[in-house]
Amino acid sequence: MYPKDLTYTMPPEWAPHSRTFISWPIQDSMCYPDAYSEICEGYSELIRAIAEFEPVTVIVNPEDLDRVKARFTENNISCLAIEHNDAWLRDNGPTFVAAQDGALAGINWRFNAWGGKYAPWDLDDQVAPQILDHYGVRRFDAPLVMEGGSFHVDGEGTLLTTEECLLNPNRNPELSREQIEEQLRLHLGITKVIWLKRGLAGDETDGHVDNAACFAAPGRVILQVCDDPADENYAITQENLRILEQAVDAAGRSLEIVKLQQPPYAEHEGNRLTLSYLNFYFVNGGIVLPVFGGAAEETDRLAVQALQAEFPDRRIRTVNGMAVIREGGNVHCTTQQMPAVR
Repeated sequence: MYPKDLTYTMPPEWAPHSRTFISWPIQDSMCYPDAYSEICEGYSELIRAIAEFEPVTVIVNPEDLDRVKARFTENNISCLAIEHNDAWLRDNGPTFVAAQDGALAGINWRFNAWGGKYAPWDLDDQVAPQILDHYGVRRFDAPLVMEGGSFHVDGEGTLLTTEECLLNPNRNPELSREQIEEQLRLHLGITKVIWLKRGLAGDETDGHVDNAACFAAPGRVILQVCDDPADENYAITQENLRILEQAVDAAGRSLEIVKLQQPPYAEHEGNRLTLSYLNFYFVNGGIVLPVFGGAAEETDRLAVQALQAEFPDRRIRTVNGMAVIREGGNVHCTTQQMPAVR
């Protein structure tokens, strides 16, 4: 029996949340462990920003529990002790689905650290079932390596992803594109997949869509674009734009596309940083948006302006997007929403 057989579908991220989950960073797993204190401050800022809108549960390694608890005095920030290897809960946490009768369930995807890039990942692969068990949420184990940052849904049957990630042989080499689509239909209740080609340049996740494009509403997609032909992202985003312009969603609608200008190029120790405003996170009544400052001050302003115009009823809450980006991700990558169900 699959979730789809029981009317479960994945709600869109903008649907009401009961809480947000986020994992506390681990120094030993970091690319830049000397920046641990700075990164913890970035996580603290992000957690407090989300807590302005909804409850937050911080997944913490047991040995760090007392120390992390002492950081937060807010009533709607709590800690849950679960062992984990790394801190990107969007990718190793559960994906929640809801049934027509209001029942909640969670999909436990297989996790292999973005194609085996960061060993060990055995603890991360067990985080999702422990969260679901703790909250008494029904669990469906999916036979698919999948990360939550690799797809978006519109809540009306359409899923957006990239070929670069989902068809990468380091994830599910034994499965065809059609077989992967079928597993997504069975577990998320979608009926249509829109395949972009690639994610943004420098993205070590092999092109997660949550840096490149996202739904603003059914039939409406926000796309980060690049206007500089000398930038690798120019060809990537132009190709994705053409795909979206020709696509129709599960309801047969052509897509309205909102373009968001990318931040200026930035790198750290010779490696490009994948700066993206689309790595924002919907919260109840708001949006938590990473901004980058410095040379990006103008595009920061334009991103806030564009998102406020797109979502006039939501408060745009900015956070320092440079705090954790050296580790390979940003706001959306760190978070996972639990939908509010009736």
